[in-house]
Amino acid sequence: MQTDIDYVIETRALCKRYGRKLALDHLDLAIPRGRIHAIVGANGAGKSTLFRILLGFMPPSAGQARILGKDSQSLSAQDRSRIGFVNEEHTLPNWMRVAQVMAMQRHQYGRWNQQAFDGVIGHYNVLPEQKIGQLSRGERAGFNLALALAQGPELLVLDEPTLGLDVVAKRAFLESLLQSNAADACTVVYCSHQMEEIERVADNLIILEHGQLKHMSAPEEFTARVSHWVADVPFKGPEPHTVPGLLEVQRIDGLHHFLVLDQDAGFEHFLRACGARSVQSMPVSLDRAVNAFLAKNHAAPIAV
Repeated sequence: MQTDIDYVIETRALCKRYGRKLALDHLDLAIPRGRIHAIVGANGAGKSTLFRILLGFMPPSAGQARILGKDSQSLSAQDRSRIGFVNEEHTLPNWMRVAQVMAMQRHQYGRWNQQAFDGVIGHYNVLPEQKIGQLSRGERAGFNLALALAQGPELLVLDEPTLGLDVVAKRAFLESLLQSNAADACTVVYCSHQMEEIERVADNLIILEHGQLKHMSAPEEFTARVSHWVADVPFKGPEPHTVPGLLEVQRIDGLHHFLVLDQDAGFEHFLRACGARSVQSMPVSLDRAVNAFLAKNHAAPIAV
């Protein structure tokens, strides 16, 4: 496998099998160093399994996985210190005080950046003498982010970090991430189902489906691939299987709404040929584009 240091994550033919189910199906993925990379996918796409293997928490069934140029199954304590990790659980010892946890982390990591910690925690009303058990879920999320960035990581993995947070807490988390100079100095891999977060923070969009890589580009490039067409078609309109690139079709107030992938102006000619009396193209949000893309192959049960 290539070990080019320009890639912080590399997998080749990576597989993970649970009984008859393939959670990761010969996944080939290369994430370059720098920027914020968002990984999205429906439940069961393999995101959590990928992270567990990359962080060395479980072995793959087949294939290879490297993180920061190292085999994920042979990470040393020094290797792990180069990786920051925040997930949705925000698990911390409830009985300890904020200052005690910070001191413990500062002792553990030689590259501790107090300025980075202060810059993030300043977005939250967290006092050093507070016990962890007294913090709200949003404050725990912010404290965990502060700890992870103060660690001075080369790679920061955020796995659903805002899950369960209210609107105010989500905004505080994103602002503290985006405004941190420490975040600018590392590569961020951000996993979330919240497309409004992805649209705001991500430079690169990675879509996983059934354990395989289905798309990787800038978010706006993916959105440009999906178009929304509204047509006044008599009767029931064209059969779905005949519509090129179809992701989703709805009939609303007598008009047909088509979401299609990789179709240009020629799609209007298709609709006209189907008897459309009027045709209009409309922009598509990232949220709708991604959801339609993922939903297409989840509409019917998988044969067993």
